[in-house]
Amino acid sequence: MQSYKIYINDTPLLLTNAEEGFKKMPGTKKNIVAPYLGKAHSLLQYIDMLEKSDNFESVTIFFNDLKQLKKDFFSLFNKISAAGGVVFNPAGQVLLIYRRGSWDLPKGKIDPGETKKAAAVREVQEETGIVNIELGQKIAKTFHTFIRKGVRCIKPTHWYLMHTKEMELSPQAEEDILEAKWSDLDLFLREERVVYPNIVDILTQTKAILEA
Repeated sequence: MQSYKIYINDTPLLLTNAEEGFKKMPGTKKNIVAPYLGKAHSLLQYIDMLEKSDNFESVTIFFNDLKQLKKDFFSLFNKISAAGGVVFNPAGQVLLIYRRGSWDLPKGKIDPGETKKAAAVREVQEETGIVNIELGQKIAKTFHTFIRKGVRCIKPTHWYLMHTKEMELSPQAEEDILEAKWSDLDLFLREERVVYPNIVDILTQTKAILEA
């Protein structure tokens, strides 16, 4: 099954192809399942619903042409591409930052003419003060939406595995980063902390890659 998970107000909206299982799923009040009828404007009802309420656990929209569904969905947003890193030190600890009331990973907007990899390394350097970074494999891509100056935006973020021997961190105050620290990945995933769900997703995927 192919799919795209987009977080809207921290609730996952899943775009997927029309497999028989989804055609037969009735959905619930908390988990909405619906077909896409081919009109991009109709997707706004689900976007608006999730923007205004956090009472839902998920929304799944299915269509036999997933490429067209994704294109129509993205047409409703201004796309801002970003890149970031999941960085580990020699002790196997992961680098985390704290900003705007939530734990996060270093990431940022890709500049014009900049490659995804270069942007990921630059953002880690700028936001954490680390200079020497060994770039590893691409982990995955996450999506989340937000509203800026009345305009709906969607941010695809490209995540890369990184390693460094540097231990000293210098959080970038200009980006509202209050703290940067090294943490045990398993412990962090088990503890109850304020953290964006897409960050939990990418950390979980990273853990699976490292354990494979």
